[in-house]
Amino acid sequence: MKKIKLIGLLAVFAILGAGYYINMLEAAGKEKKTMRLAVVTPEDRSLTKGLYKFQEIVEEKTNGEINVEVYPNGVLGGDREVLEGLQLDTIQGTTMSTGPIAQFAERYQIFDLPFLFPDRESAYEVLDGPVGDQLLNDLEDQNLKGLAYMENGFRQLTNNKKEISNVEDIQGLDIRTLENGLHMSIWNQLGANPTPISYTELYLALEQGTVDGQENPVGNVTTANFYEVQEYLTKTNHVYNASAFMVSKPFWDSLTEGQKSVMSDAAIESRDYQRKLNKEESEEGYDLIEKKGMKVTELSKKERKEMVEAVQPVYEKYKSIVGEDLLNQVFEDANGFPLEELKN
Repeated sequence: MKKIKLIGLLAVFAILGAGYYINMLEAAGKEKKTMRLAVVTPEDRSLTKGLYKFQEIVEEKTNGEINVEVYPNGVLGGDREVLEGLQLDTIQGTTMSTGPIAQFAERYQIFDLPFLFPDRESAYEVLDGPVGDQLLNDLEDQNLKGLAYMENGFRQLTNNKKEISNVEDIQGLDIRTLENGLHMSIWNQLGANPTPISYTELYLALEQGTVDGQENPVGNVTTANFYEVQEYLTKTNHVYNASAFMVSKPFWDSLTEGQKSVMSDAAIESRDYQRKLNKEESEEGYDLIEKKGMKVTELSKKERKEMVEAVQPVYEKYKSIVGEDLLNQVFEDANGFPLEELKN
């Protein structure tokens, strides 16, 4: 009897041992993946911190199967270079304002229409709903996979010439814009001279006087130290800047279903984390730039209304590009009344 028990125990140990070695071999055979995330913003900007949060979640949830590397400060290139890197799978992920994306997927121009979103909450409702999903799906035609929308925030106007409190004050200013035709149209309608310059080259352009001013969320003004080379900021809130989180489609297609699930969940969790940080960053940003010597100006309702009226031709110009039905749907979802009422 003792002999039988001993043989049984040996058999159990043999099975367990074989299982251990099989698991070891499977683990050794699993391909370790490296995911390079590139972003033009500096390390202390909320967008970059959102990517670090994504890194933390993915590495933990995949038990190290995917190694995530974050490259801030535009070290892998500006927006266009990063997008092209994603298409070629030399870069695997990024978060980027919708403006540059629109050069590849034209319906993304809808999100950059001026004065479209009255506040963050209305933007979230559209971006996190069916319309946002539709636009994420558009990216697949460009060899990209969209997962979520972080935020850059509302864009504000800064300059080094004079305080801007109405449309007339904008006339003739040389303003740096995104490399995006819609943004250039906005500033043309407001009477400025728009000049597209890469974000990575913007500080030097402001310092050297290549342009008088620029427009960016206040978080970018603080983390890029634009307050060192700009004297005035006007709270125009002219464009709400969503920042799409995207990965390379070839990279996405190489993942297991489990890895895709981890990434999808991590994108949503890091999105919520980043949005919260960005809100705090914006609130603190105005205090900081005033302490640094910038003059911050609020628009009156009357002056804001005049700006809204001045840019209406931009809607007419782009409605055929983004789709009139989609434009009407997004505007009404965001504002609670039809676009037609704005024109009356």
